[in-house]
Amino acid sequence: MSAGARARSAALLAVAAIVLAGCGDDGGDADSGGSGGGAAPALEGRGPITLATGKDTSGNMQKLVDQWNTDHPDEKVTITELPEAADEQRNQMVQNAQVKSDAFTVLNLDVVWTAEFAANRWIVEMPQDQFDLENFLEPAVETAKYRDKLYAAPVYSDGALLYYRKDLLDKAGVTEAPKTWDEMAAACDKVKALPEGKAMGCYAGQFDKYEGLTCNFSEAVQSAGGEVFGDDGKPNVNTEEAKKGLNFLVDGVKSGEIPKAAVTFQEEPGRRAFQDGQLIFHRQWPYQFALANATDGSSKVAGKFGIAPIPGADGPGVSTLGGHNHAISAFAKNKATALDFIKFFTSEESEKSNLLATSQAPTRANLYDDQELIEKFPYLPTLKDSIENAVPRPAAVKYGDVTAAIQEAAYGAMNGEKSTDDALSELQSKLEELTAE
Repeated sequence: MSAGARARSAALLAVAAIVLAGCGDDGGDADSGGSGGGAAPALEGRGPITLATGKDTSGNMQKLVDQWNTDHPDEKVTITELPEAADEQRNQMVQNAQVKSDAFTVLNLDVVWTAEFAANRWIVEMPQDQFDLENFLEPAVETAKYRDKLYAAPVYSDGALLYYRKDLLDKAGVTEAPKTWDEMAAACDKVKALPEGKAMGCYAGQFDKYEGLTCNFSEAVQSAGGEVFGDDGKPNVNTEEAKKGLNFLVDGVKSGEIPKAAVTFQEEPGRRAFQDGQLIFHRQWPYQFALANATDGSSKVAGKFGIAPIPGADGPGVSTLGGHNHAISAFAKNKATALDFIKFFTSEESEKSNLLATSQAPTRANLYDDQELIEKFPYLPTLKDSIENAVPRPAAVKYGDVTAAIQEAAYGAMNGEKSTDDALSELQSKLEELTAE
């Protein structure tokens, strides 16, 4: 991680911890100390548990669960699949916690939800000394903590990547992946001049009104030199840099470089569009690599695409930090089993298995430097750089309201319902209201 990125990430997380200390059921943890020096409460109970998670698109999650179940016949894990959209997953988890249901044991949380769930006491503190955290990516570990205590284990990380049709760029005489938005537009024009590129869309990301849009909007702003939240933890979106970033998305829709259908894309519809040969460029997470490279006939672009850093206004862009953490519901039974299952799922062996099967980003740092893995996944060094320099989303107890405000502003501007000036001005006011101490 670069010094600047490390400082920016640490500042955001530190300020978030201060803000969150005054929120939640009664202002924070059951013990008022936030140093993390004390031992975590004992986690007790053994027996069957559930894993609440988004859709298992690869089947490898079930494979790992089956492996666990074979070795632990009295402590079996059942996967409970939640809706595909991240916002709907969070809603179901929140509703489960609010009624103190024991239906979910292990929660597969988006990294940005960890602080919210910890502050509201919906998840329990985990014993930090039972995890070899020094062997995990530092940004991933930080997302699993709240007030310096461990409330989750980093299981998947994520950084944005640019997937592009290398075969068509080569044919059009474009020898390098674009580093800027202008270079990407110029490359699109050249590819679309080819007979096979004429009907293709230039660029897509995750532009539906859901959590993916928060990530894509934040990346556009950051990649134009702006910020959504400053190092002081305060919103700072009513700026020329933020306007330049939002205009990249708005102008893309207006010009047709972003296809009309893309404003409805979440991860999976966009992935399918890229695999069907409908897109020249696609901003996506690393999990797409394995699926787009499948040779079973499900992908028309297997062996035809490359991966590069996302572009920005004047050079490579800045990713939003993604990923998932495994946490234990405060209302669940059999917490000791849950802890052991999480340790199994985040072991080096399990993470390597998952990378090989799904191309999802691991959280164990050494896997990114494994030459055998790099030969199979040549984008790993690019991905590691993307993650280590990524900007976290704001950790906030009212994160659901914060992300909804961002989505409303970005989606409204991209669909022509409001100007970029109005969208950013309104968003600044709303975020100030939501994050006021």
